[in-house]
Amino acid sequence: MAEIGSIGIVGAGQMGNGIAHVCALAGYEVILNDISTEALDGALTLIDRNMDRQVAREKISAEEKAAARARISTTLKLTDLGSCDLIIEAATERETVKQAIFEDLVPHLAPHTILTSNTSSISITRLASRTDRPEKFMGFHFMNPVPVMQLVELIRGIATDEETFKACKAVVDRIGKTAATAEDFPAFIVNRILMPMINEAVYTLYEGVGSVRSIDESMKLGANHPMGPLELADFIGLDTCLAIMNVLHDGLADTKYRPCPLLTKYVEAGWLGRKTDRGFYDYRGETPVPTR
Repeated sequence: MAEIGSIGIVGAGQMGNGIAHVCALAGYEVILNDISTEALDGALTLIDRNMDRQVAREKISAEEKAAARARISTTLKLTDLGSCDLIIEAATERETVKQAIFEDLVPHLAPHTILTSNTSSISITRLASRTDRPEKFMGFHFMNPVPVMQLVELIRGIATDEETFKACKAVVDRIGKTAATAEDFPAFIVNRILMPMINEAVYTLYEGVGSVRSIDESMKLGANHPMGPLELADFIGLDTCLAIMNVLHDGLADTKYRPCPLLTKYVEAGWLGRKTDRGFYDYRGETPVPTR
């Protein structure tokens, strides 16, 4: 099994910059790609801030931070990632977008390059089938925020070979995280369980059983959850929650996965949670205020 030394990351958003952060700290050469200079500059600023926080807490030294930052380069050209040993796609959670990225990458890849997707719900087998190397393709699903969360879901497609799995598992071990192996069914493990809970919380709000605050307080104090489900939905992004519920509903054809109409309504309004300053809470003031 060839050892992975360089990692290309497609997408410099919330997930992509976190993946770059942890991979660079673990000693990998990282190339971070996005379609906009602003996104790349913003990602580097955020990585700096998060690493500075780790230095302040004595999790890493200033020297380790400097060395890790020196290992991260950025590019607007997707094809620059072709020579990497491993590519992690962390673009938006839309299958057509992900397929287009892999189709653009394939002609420029080294023969040994492993392709992976950070998708939280989309079929790995289907994504892999659009490439020239389905046996070298895996799901590599990090949790948000990446530098903090311990789990990585590794998802084999139907064609994924053992060598590819072992190489990806070695990366998870080296970055100091824990791998959970999941089968390639809609939403895998974490979101198969988490998203229906969030969706049910939205139904509880929709049907008037409880207010935003009472639902979140009930789950925090009654079930010992660190965040309430509606607060968590805002953190994840309501558009992402809806997309995953649609994948579950379409993929498993079970009415228990029907997205709540209120969740759809919030997304239609553009109230997507923290990233748009409004979701189930309004974040434009000093403290978040429930919107219902």
